[in-house]
Formats: sequence, C-alpha cells, structure tokens
Amino acid sequence: MAIRSSTDAINPLARILGGFLVNDSPRTTSTRSPVLAILGSLVAGASLAIALVFTLASGGSEPVVTGSVLFAFGLGWGLMAFTSSRFSAQPQAWTAVPAMVLGSIGLGLIAFQPGPAVMDLLSWVWPPALAILSMWMVIQVRRQLRGRGRWLIVPVIATLLVFAIGGGLATVSTATGSGASTAAGRMIDVGGHRLYIECTGSGGPAVILQAGLGASSSSWARIAPTVAATTTVCTYDRAGHGRSDEAGPQDGIALATDLHTLLERAGVAGPYVIVGHSSGGPYVRVFAARYPDLIAGMVLLDAQPADAFTALPAYPGFYATFHTVATLSPSLARVGLLGPLLGLSADGSTTAAARGARDEFIVLPTVLQQSSALTSLGDRPLIVVTAEAEADPGWVAAQENLPRLSSASVHRVLATATHNSLISGVDSGASSQAILDVLTSIRAGTALR
Repeated sequence: MAIRSSTDAINPLARILGGFLVNDSPRTTSTRSPVLAILGSLVAGASLAIALVFTLASGGSEPVVTGSVLFAFGLGWGLMAFTSSRFSAQPQAWTAVPAMVLGSIGLGLIAFQPGPAVMDLLSWVWPPALAILSMWMVIQVRRQLRGRGRWLIVPVIATLLVFAIGGGLATVSTATGSGASTAAGRMIDVGGHRLYIECTGSGGPAVILQAGLGASSSSWARIAPTVAATTTVCTYDRAGHGRSDEAGPQDGIALATDLHTLLERAGVAGPYVIVGHSSGGPYVRVFAARYPDLIAGMVLLDAQPADAFTALPAYPGFYATFHTVATLSPSLARVGLLGPLLGLSADGSTTAAARGARDEFIVLPTVLQQSSALTSLGDRPLIVVTAEAEADPGWVAAQENLPRLSSASVHRVLATATHNSLISGVDSGASSQAILDVLTSIRAGTALR
C-alpha cells in the first residue's frame, strides 16, 4: 500500500511531464505525423530570423545580427520540441537541446555585444562545438524520427555542419593569411590606429591612389607599376581595409584627416595628383576641399557623383538593399560564405574586411554630401574617365558634371569599358594614361587633350 500511495502522489507530475515529453495528454492525437510540426517550426524560425534581420538587427553590429539569427532558430527548435510532443506520434524532445544552445548563445551575443577581438577568439571555439552538436543531432534523428520528417530536419542539420566547416576554414585562413604577408610597405600610426602605405618610384608630383568602396591598395596592382615608372606613386589601405587597423565608421572628413597625417608622417611631400576610383572619387574630393593647397591635379575614374541619390534613379533602392547585405556581410564572412556568394577574393572576404566595407557603406551618404564641398579646382588639370558599358541609368549624365570642377579638364567616355575594367581589366591602361597625361600637363604646363 505504501508503495502504491507513493506512486499515486507523483502521478500528477508524471502526467504533466508526459504530456510534453511522451505525448500522454488526452488532447494529443497520437496518430498524427510529425511532419507538419517540424515544417511549421522550421518555417517559423526562419521567418523570425528574416524579420529580425530586416528590422531590429538592421544596421546592427555582427553580434546583434548573428545573435538575432541564432535566437530565432533557437525558438524554432524549441517550438519543434513542443509541437511534436503535443501533436504527433513521434515526440522529438531532443530538439530542446539545440533550442537551448542556439537560443542562449543568441541572447548572450545580443546582450553583451562582444567586440571584434572577442568574436575572433570565439571563432576558434564555436566551429568544433557546432560540428559536435550537429553530429549529436544526426544521431538523435536516426534514433527517434521515422518517415518523411527526416528529410526536413537532415538538410537543416547539414547546413549547420557546413557553417561549422566554413567557419573553421575561414578562421584558419585568416590566421595563416595575416601571418604570411610579404608586403613591401609600412604601417604608420595616424593617431589611435595604424594605416598601411606603400610608395614606389621616384620624383614628383607624387600620385596618391584612392581605391573604391571596400577595396584595398591591392586593387591598384595593374596601374601603380605603370605610374611608378615616371613618378612616386603611393597606394594605401583605409582603416579597416587590407593591412590597416580598424577604426570603426569614418566619414569623409575623418578619412581625409587620416590620409593627410599618413602622407605627412610617411614623408611624402605635396602637392599631389590624387586619383579616385568609384567611391574613392568622393573621398578624394573631400580631401581636395579640406587641403586645396596640396592638390596639383586630379583623376576621377568612373567616380561616384555627389548627387547619386537624386541623379541615379535606381540608386536609392540599390542602397537600401545593399545596406542589408553590408550588415550581414561580417556574419557571412564568419562562416566562410561571403567570398563564394559575392565572388570576393580571400583578402576581401575576411570578417575584418567585411566590417570595414560595412562601416564605409553605412556612412556613404554623409561622404557624398561632404564631397559636394569641393566646387572648384581652379585651373588645375582634371581628367574624368567614364565607363559607359553596363552603366546604370543616369550614370553617364551625372558624370558630365564632374569636369566642371576645373577650368582645365577633359572628359573621356569609354564606350566599351566597365566600372571594374578601368582598374582590374583591359581598360586599366586607359586609366594609367589619364594619370600620366595629368602629370605631363603639370610638368610641361601644357593643356590637356
């Protein structure tokens, strides 16, 4: 009797737990397949992740974006544990484990928002941990799930394993790549962070090459050697790009101040011929507006106009879309997917490079506004090179305003050139020639042709 009374005493608790874990609830229809419960939970988790990325996490840091996605999928796995136990014949109580793991890590990232150094350190921990969790989940599926439900869960687990492998490879690649640098330039402190600069050739005026959005000094590999044959040419990495230290989001004035300090401390005397490609164009215009006495001439290579948001009909929509991509890019780089998805090089797809590109893109509207401060170069030579092929609507017309910055300017429209071919393709020769022509005009005192 005593034993029976003890059993009766715990029966209410057993029934409560059983209703969740073993489906011992009178409301449960035990003949139901778990497919709908599994599918609904996966869709709910994915939908919540997308909603958070486009709303609360939009424009946020890597920990906020990654944490939001993990938290959303954690809730999805938790929902699967509940619905499969309550409304199917195959309760999947084991899914509470990935729910707790992913959900708690996601909340931790959102709450504490660790900095880049901590995130980089964690990159040595989470890939093997996620791989172990994924393999454990596969074992649970084989033991506890039968039928079509497997075909819904297994691809999700495989995706987690891909993320683990990609994250591990990205971490190792970043570590070995940074240690294998054979750069010929120098790292110079410009006040709180260091910038990489590499100068070749000799003579003057020195040519300063400013890369486009998210690009580094390596993008000038085709042009710099040609120019260096006749004068000093310097390429450098803005903060957060290439070999330079990170400095967080910087507007055009901060970048111009950095460049001015860098050239001064590197011993590169002005005045300069300053060259900008793409979004590097607004950067050099801000520099020229801030330091007009240091400008001997300018070359704008398919440079972004200051009025891009109004002159280019498709640009506001592009910016809104790419703003989200830029926000996601550090998280995608962390799992090794940024390079394959966007076709970026190994150097351009690191987490640090993704953070640098994101920070630049976020402040780009401010940079464009600041670049409009340059209204005139006087009679200093200016060559504007425009790539007509594949140009967006309104691009060529907007380019026609740039030569008005100087009374000694030439506008060269290349019908077969593309935006990228001016730097890294067959049309890089035309870009080099434009720089050389400005140098000749300055040295000989002759008009541009």
